[in-house]
Amino acid sequence: MFLIFGLIAAIDENYLILARLFKLFKDKIECILLNACYSEVQAEAIYQHINCVVGMNRAIGDKAAIKFAVGFYDALGADRSYEDAYEFGCSAIDLESIPESSTPVLKSRNNRQGAISANETIPDIEIKTAVSLENPEGQVSLNSAFYVERSPIEVDCYEAILQPGALIRIKAPRQMGKTSLMSRVLHHASQHGYQTAPVNFQSADAEFLANLDQFLQWFCASITYELNLPDKLDEYWKGVLGSKNKCTNYFQRYLLPAINSPVAIGLDEVDEVFKHPIIAADFFGLLRAWHERSKNETVWKNLRLVIVHSKEVYIPLNINQSPFNVGLPIELPDLNQTQIQNLVQRHRLNWSNSQIEELMTLVGGHPYLVRVALYEIARGRMTLENLQKIAATQEGPYSDHLRRHWLNLQEDAELLAAVKQVMMANRPVDVGTTKAFKLRSMGLVKFQGNEVVPLCKLYRQYFGRRRSPPQASLGN
Repeated sequence: MFLIFGLIAAIDENYLILARLFKLFKDKIECILLNACYSEVQAEAIYQHINCVVGMNRAIGDKAAIKFAVGFYDALGADRSYEDAYEFGCSAIDLESIPESSTPVLKSRNNRQGAISANETIPDIEIKTAVSLENPEGQVSLNSAFYVERSPIEVDCYEAILQPGALIRIKAPRQMGKTSLMSRVLHHASQHGYQTAPVNFQSADAEFLANLDQFLQWFCASITYELNLPDKLDEYWKGVLGSKNKCTNYFQRYLLPAINSPVAIGLDEVDEVFKHPIIAADFFGLLRAWHERSKNETVWKNLRLVIVHSKEVYIPLNINQSPFNVGLPIELPDLNQTQIQNLVQRHRLNWSNSQIEELMTLVGGHPYLVRVALYEIARGRMTLENLQKIAATQEGPYSDHLRRHWLNLQEDAELLAAVKQVMMANRPVDVGTTKAFKLRSMGLVKFQGNEVVPLCKLYRQYFGRRRSPPQASLGN
């Protein structure tokens, strides 16, 4: 049999051209390897005509790409099948402790592990079977089999972080995957030789958030520690210059020049700063000033920022001094049905489309709520039918999640009244712009035009019938 094995640097805009090209050779080509930064779209198109295609579901680092290619080619040289060669390639990445073994995806009609046929009703998605279930709490680790990309968001972020003076703003309600995305963006930067420094503002002591000078010193010290550099705050925090000038000098004259590469800083849980308006106005104005300086000053081009927050920005910021109207805005959406289908398969559940639709009716496309449901069912603790009955009760797996929302709502009587109004209505409700955005920031509602409706049946059931104060139920 005549064989052509292709190594192609594919271009997104040309995937239909590639598909038409390989259609002409479908009787002569057995396998195509698309070893590009992102090539799953091209792989999908080419797979219509070629029986075995390997693509990448996200940008892949150079080291991981080389390890995969060596493992793949070595296996073929040993007369192993394309499917085995794919597994050898992924294993080669794992053996180097590189958390990117889930990046290559195999589309094969001969896959002995049960690749999905193009004629099946299940979407044409290839996934690596999860080795073990993971408790769905906190951020999803880099090597997790349960992280689902929301294309093209990841690719957009990976491309943006490599641009001089980059600023990426990731916004979504709590437990939607913001920190998991931020960690992947920082990891992608590190794969390109950047130094990275994640900072979580929830780790700042209250005393630091009460004083701008102390806060900026804490911020500089945190970045210094993450970059594994000596602390030189005493040297740069002298004189009569204001705190913002001292902070700027510390970055410009010490931190950035000390690193022979760009520095990507992830600012997580920025909502904590919103609670302190005076500090927030100065700090965010500082970030915006640094971003503007990156347009013309070489040293500031090396600073790349990723800002992560949940709430709308209600603090009064001058439009020219705010970092929230520049850079790349990313608002994480709910998972769609195809992405939930993907997660169902990773949990080794054999579900019909109607079962997936039932789950989406119950919890929408909220990543955390979906993963909790699949985890509990995959562990054999309950069935989908049972989950639907107890989900909104204290017996259900969402009791802590729901109680946290309830307690937060108790702090704002107007917001509580608004959410009750929405949950008990059988049509979209206009609760006013401010309250609508606050409820959306909490993840409890979604917009339909200028009006809002419950995000899902779970919230409608729980908040619609909840009347007693939280103290009455917390004693249980």
